Amino acid sequence: MILGRVCGTVVCTRKDDSLVGLKFLVVEELTLDGKKPTGHHVVAADAVGAGAAEQVLVVSGSSARLAEATLKKPVDAAVCAIVDAVVFDDERC
Repeated sequence: MILGRVCGTVVCTRKDDSLVGLKFLVVEELTLDGKKPTGHHVVAADAVGAGAAEQVLVVSGSSARLAEATLKKPVDAAVCAIVDAVVFDDERC
């Protein structure tokens, strides 16, 4: 899983029929404490209705196709959770 922050969206006017209605987000990877960006980005299908600037968890590979919104769809990364808090070394970040 990747901890990240939503920093954009991807608009697709033509796509596979199985992807119609699915939103794609640009997610910037964060360090494990959730404080700093790593400089890496990923495009992920949104399975939970995440919005701009929200902190999220992203799954990749076959796990990305297990959420109800992405089941058996050709995606390699999916936002599977909106993060409320990160606790790192017994300290809330």
